[in-house]
Amino acid sequence: MKKRTLAALGILVGTALTFTACGSTSTTSSTSSTVSESTADAGNTTDTTQDTASDTEESDTIYGEVASYADGVLTINVGTKDSEDSNDLTLTGETKEITVSDSTTITKGGMGGQPGGDAPAQPSDSTGSAPSSDGSTPPEKPDSNTDSSDTAGSGAPEKPDGSSDAQGSSDSSAPSDAPGSDGSAPSDAPDGGSGAPSDAPDGGSGAPDMSATTDDLTEETKVAITLADDGSAETITILSDDMGGGMGAPGGSTSSDVSYSSDNEILEDTTLSDTSVSSTGTDEEAILVDNGATADLSNLTIDRTSSDSTGGDNSSFYGVGATVLTTDGTTYLSGSTITSDAKGAAGVFSYSDKATTYVADTTITTSQNTSGGIHVAGGGTLYAYDVTATTSGESSAAIRSDRGSGTMVVDGGTYTSNGTGSPAVYSTADITVNNATLTANSSEAACIEGDNTIRLFDCDLSGNMPDDNEQNDCLWNVILYQSMSGDSEVGNSTFEMVGGSLTANAGGMFYTTNTDSTFIIDNVDITPSASNDFFLKVTGNANGRGWGTSGANGANCTFTAIDQTCEGDIIWDSISNLDFYLTGSSTLTGAVIDDETAAGDGGDGTCSLYLGSDATWVVTGNSTLTNLCSEGTITDADGNTVSIVGTDGTTYVEGTSSYTITVDSYSDTADLSGAGTAESFSDYAVEEPSELNA
Repeated sequence: MKKRTLAALGILVGTALTFTACGSTSTTSSTSSTVSESTADAGNTTDTTQDTASDTEESDTIYGEVASYADGVLTINVGTKDSEDSNDLTLTGETKEITVSDSTTITKGGMGGQPGGDAPAQPSDSTGSAPSSDGSTPPEKPDSNTDSSDTAGSGAPEKPDGSSDAQGSSDSSAPSDAPGSDGSAPSDAPDGGSGAPSDAPDGGSGAPDMSATTDDLTEETKVAITLADDGSAETITILSDDMGGGMGAPGGSTSSDVSYSSDNEILEDTTLSDTSVSSTGTDEEAILVDNGATADLSNLTIDRTSSDSTGGDNSSFYGVGATVLTTDGTTYLSGSTITSDAKGAAGVFSYSDKATTYVADTTITTSQNTSGGIHVAGGGTLYAYDVTATTSGESSAAIRSDRGSGTMVVDGGTYTSNGTGSPAVYSTADITVNNATLTANSSEAACIEGDNTIRLFDCDLSGNMPDDNEQNDCLWNVILYQSMSGDSEVGNSTFEMVGGSLTANAGGMFYTTNTDSTFIIDNVDITPSASNDFFLKVTGNANGRGWGTSGANGANCTFTAIDQTCEGDIIWDSISNLDFYLTGSSTLTGAVIDDETAAGDGGDGTCSLYLGSDATWVVTGNSTLTNLCSEGTITDADGNTVSIVGTDGTTYVEGTSSYTITVDSYSDTADLSGAGTAESFSDYAVEEPSELNA
């Protein structure tokens, strides 16, 4: 068995991922089922070594996972350590309440390195040198007659605006311009400029600040507690800083040396076809492409089965244990069948900015947790053509990405996820999908974290988020957010959908919180759930998952509807900013509601609604917004004119409807220059390489 080693820097990944929703590498914290992912490959003692935690824990230390913290009382699910060299716990079923006082000392321990969330280190190549990990320059489009010996591979087309989607920034704060009570950034946002967290080591020297607060005691955080004489907590050490990330965010990583292991390691240009490949080892890859090799793989039957594999962060961040993994080289995979039944055994994984994978006409089926269908991380690039991918585990999005970003272009195919915390598409990357069927049967449909993108052209997307987690403020179908886990750079999340259909089987449709966000929806056939909780929600959140600072974790959102039918309410709050554009022949049927539930002391946020001359707003309830600029038609469902009145008592429109719209300002002209415009798949399409048709 051959081994490749990745020297991973100590990464603090606060998370508790969960989304019943998004699922990237998450530790799903639904009340009905919880996955506790190890932070390193503890099960692979041959190929993976971990720095041990302290060997001198006091005998009276209580271990457990946080169930809740409120009003000075910490409730934990008591556990026992699986081993002295691991922070993994086995829960006993006992629940214990412990008082936390002002004298309690709370620290981060066993984290193995700097907090924040840098991009994962790249695996060493055959010379021992590490490729660049900044992921800042996407590979260019491949030439249609690309020489198969060009191991650098060809990558994704650049974005039309030329901007970079580099990820892995250690800045994991809320958006810098998210308004707080005074319209300023949250107090815990890092000082702008460097992008590094305030507690990161200075210049790479000195120890990181390992202090913590009760804000860090979020659900599923692993803790070690010593008690004072009165039974209250004397010290609390956070063993795995599970910051409550959210869909797809991973659990805490420790400092470790990560090894790749495969009996089928391709280190030079290789052609393999018409055969079967199997893998049963712990945390090993069925096929590993490295050392700049080009692998032409066709008509293969590939099986990856292991009951001992651990999954978790090493699998999600680096691809450890994936079925087909490319870390340095170019892989062409076509006409094959991939089956995996092991934790962390993604179907096809492209890791590092030296890795490019092309996969076509292939069927992928994964069964276990943290096992996505197709997956990129660390700057990897992957192109898929007419692939059928089905996943069944938790945190196993059918189209999945993780720390360090990457690029995917998916053309055709069917992608289905069946597990909780497993959306059809989970993005901490730049992902474009065309003419595909995307279904999440037990999760939200799509999730974007931080400065990343999903573009869908003529796709059929559906989700079904279960109502099984009390930490969720609401149920949603598409979410754009920032988890604070460090998995993605803080910035603008973009969701664009042109044509096709979008179906919600539960809750509301679009939700954005604790981030800057852009939605562009153009002529999509949208079917809301039976409850139709909202069409769009742009608000803060109750911080049940650690998404920002309560009362200062709103969203800054621009939403553009183009020739679009929108059914449902728009919900906003004063710690958020929303510009909603109805352009072309768009129609909104619903009310605009100011809901201050998660806004704390409130802020200076605004909600502005712009209607073009052919747009219509059918008002279904009393509405409150800041600015209404309309050249279109505003009536109730019976065609009655709706009154528009100012907060200062001015009557702008005297209506006959029973509903009233209350505004700070009103104009009968609308400046639509801030509206978004739809793109075309041709802007991102990459021609299927001839190697896939050989």
